[in-house]
Amino acid sequence: MAEAQQKAKAGATLTPRFPTAAAGTPPPLPTKTYATIRDSVVEAKERLNLKQAAELLDEAELSRFKNLIIFAKVAVESRFQGRHKSPDLGGGGEFSEYLAYQPGLPVQAIDWHVYARSRKLVIRRYRQETDMDVHLLVDASGSMAYQRGQREAKGLRAARIAAALAYLMLKQRDKASMTLFAERVLEHIPTGGTRRHLMTMLRSLVRPAHAAVGRTDLPAAIHECERLIRRRGRLVVLSDFLGHDPEVVFESLGPFIHRGFEILLMQLTDPDEMTLPDVPLARFLDMETGESIEVEPAEIREEYEARMRAKIAAFAAGGARHRIEFCAFDTASPYREAIEAYLGFRRAKV
Repeated sequence: MAEAQQKAKAGATLTPRFPTAAAGTPPPLPTKTYATIRDSVVEAKERLNLKQAAELLDEAELSRFKNLIIFAKVAVESRFQGRHKSPDLGGGGEFSEYLAYQPGLPVQAIDWHVYARSRKLVIRRYRQETDMDVHLLVDASGSMAYQRGQREAKGLRAARIAAALAYLMLKQRDKASMTLFAERVLEHIPTGGTRRHLMTMLRSLVRPAHAAVGRTDLPAAIHECERLIRRRGRLVVLSDFLGHDPEVVFESLGPFIHRGFEILLMQLTDPDEMTLPDVPLARFLDMETGESIEVEPAEIREEYEARMRAKIAAFAAGGARHRIEFCAFDTASPYREAIEAYLGFRRAKV
């Protein structure tokens, strides 16, 4: 009996206190260690995001503009008193016009002096001064990631311009909103006017500046913005406008034109996109779809350059017809030119 018990003990297998990993795989990390590594990665990403966001804005360089932004004239609506002329007509501010009195209007608005002279009931309408909202639409699609040599990527240039405009608006105690788009709206930050709001927008702009990716559909994104952007002001679109028919873009902007927005289209391109390289054979890669094509640039250079010039001219002509400002810039020129064009001090050559 004792001999049988000893054999049983010898042949028994010990049950481990912890489950063992499968053969050939390392044991799992302790939960606490894994959580520490994960938190460290998140913190590192957060520090990088804050650093990249801060680098988008050079407040010292923009200080010379902040006192000049008042010259940017725009019609906006607001119930608050501010600096900018509004189409809303009320009981104070700059006189606009006389209108015939209609039943339902407040009797207090009647100009009794005019009635005494002409026996006509009219009301005085005034053009009020209000705050201004600037709505910034920034292209974050893959084509904005193009960069050559020491020049900035188009997305980085667009982000720096948007950051500068937001900063200047907030310095004037106006408000700004931010919308990133590609095939659709990727992110929308409603209007605000605080320093904290500015930092939120800067962190959002890291995406087009350093992680622009995906296809673009500007008209579809603009249609989405109709329900996101309600308060009238100035709409600024920063994009390369490549791959879009100008008339389709203007048609999508129709509702904003009808609602009285002032619209500024800023086209940002790289000098490489206006011509083709002087090489015997080249392979071109679509940064949005990944498709590629191999061609001899000399065979298509003249037609390509003519089409690029025609598209820019079509945007400029269409903008004039629709009362939309269109400015074209490239990443080889200083980004301050875009700020000056926004302020109206110097028009970009189109």
